[in-house]
Amino acid sequence: MKRGLPGKGNAGVARTAFHTISLILRFMKMRISRQLIIYLLVVGIIFGLASCRYIREIDSRKTDELIVFAAASLTDSFAELENVFEKNYPDVDLILHFASSSQLATQLSEGVTADVFASANENQMQVVMSNGRVDPAEVRSFIANELTIVVPAGNPANIQTIDDLGNANVSLLLAVEGVPVRDYADQIIHTLPGSNQKAIYDNLVSEESNVRQVSTKIALGEADAGIVYTSDITPDITGLVEKIEIPESLNVIASYPIAVIEDSKARELARVFIDFVLGETGQEILMDWGFISVQPDVAY
Repeated sequence: MKRGLPGKGNAGVARTAFHTISLILRFMKMRISRQLIIYLLVVGIIFGLASCRYIREIDSRKTDELIVFAAASLTDSFAELENVFEKNYPDVDLILHFASSSQLATQLSEGVTADVFASANENQMQVVMSNGRVDPAEVRSFIANELTIVVPAGNPANIQTIDDLGNANVSLLLAVEGVPVRDYADQIIHTLPGSNQKAIYDNLVSEESNVRQVSTKIALGEADAGIVYTSDITPDITGLVEKIEIPESLNVIASYPIAVIEDSKARELARVFIDFVLGETGQEILMDWGFISVQPDVAY
């Protein structure tokens, strides 16, 4: 819905300004120079035009804003969700903020303003809950993911299995500790014999702040391998990387929770957005980006 008062138009503003100045002069019974009258008239016109412009700017704004904090691995899928959601709710401006779930949880725990938190694991949602900004009753699992090894196109280090990440002269990228994808990767690596674990971590050349940085650097050929979500093999890097699957017996299912922020000023709208994400359209968009639906009535 548009807000603001209707403008009178340039001519109307000029007439109003001139009339106002005339009344002031009569009231004060003052004699004033012609140049000053012209100056005041011009100032009135400029002020009127600026007011009309301001009103038009207000008219163009959307009525409601919804701030969503989302894990970096949700970047592409949530950007598409944003487009569809705003078409369905044209008065809503969905503002997306992406970072690692651990960074977002820290910001939320420090009181940063937000309406929705979509995390890549339960641990970071628990951090926000423990600080009183999310009611446990509001938390809902909305999507799942799996992990994969990613290598540059051509697989220069000839990585075939997860054990090969410990081979000599292999350079490995992982997300920094505390980021959900790193927690999941550690779970997988820790299922291997101790000597294999040590060899893999010895090959770790860099720890990135979020999972998208890992996939991007592998696409650029800056390392021989990394561990990311399957959803991070996005169309823009498909031709630049190869995926080495992790066996189901070793892999983990990453569960993503979403919740309304307790002190949100748009709680009802936040719930509408979460219902949209969990609905058929939202789940189909997420699956198109490589995620796994958690809804029993949505086909894989």
